Amino acid sequence: MAKVRQDAWSHEDDLLLAETVLRHIREGSTQLNAFEEVGDKLNRTSAACGFRWNAEIRMKYVNAIDLAKRQRKEKKRAMAKAGQQNTRKAVVSLPQTSDNSVTANDNNVTPSIEEDTTLNMDMVIRYLKDIKKQTISSNQSKASLEQMEKENKSLQDQVDTLNKQLEQTKVQLETIQEDYQAFIQIMERARKMTVLDDQSSVAAPAFRMDKNGNLQQLAQGSN
Repeated sequence: MAKVRQDAWSHEDDLLLAETVLRHIREGSTQLNAFEEVGDKLNRTSAACGFRWNAEIRMKYVNAIDLAKRQRKEKKRAMAKAGQQNTRKAVVSLPQTSDNSVTANDNNVTPSIEEDTTLNMDMVIRYLKDIKKQTISSNQSKASLEQMEKENKSLQDQVDTLNKQLEQTKVQLETIQEDYQAFIQIMERARKMTVLDDQSSVAAPAFRMDKNGNLQQLAQGSN
């Protein structure tokens, strides 16, 4: 199953990566092997582990790395010393033969103590492919982020424009409300003036007394 984990690194993940790399350094192994081991445990690619180590973690463990390298050298010396002791014991136990025979036997019993730094070509190719994938993914993420930033800038400009239009609309609404109130006041004054004019135009009723002493209202316009 392909490893496609994309979530963020936790503190525990970083600690596991650091401890594993330091252990491989002490044991004389390679960092690629450490990245492979951590990748299997965290379901991440070895390239992702290597990128995380070099970009974020390695600088935090400079002293620990130096200590691990010293421990590796001490372990190497101890192994060499043990090998020399085993060689001397083997030489002492050999039967007395010619110098050439002893030399040949001595070469046979001397253990190899050189550090195995040979890299598997498949591992290197796989690591480079993972790095390429990470680079492509990073470039795509960068392009996507830039596009989102442009869209965000455009949306922000639209929001600013709409806010300005809203402020202008509020000012216009206030002006219309003021004009409306003034119009209502003018209409109210006109109505009052019309009522007063109508009342003043009505003539007061006229009365006269008949011969019997009763009051009669005269029709308007008659004498």
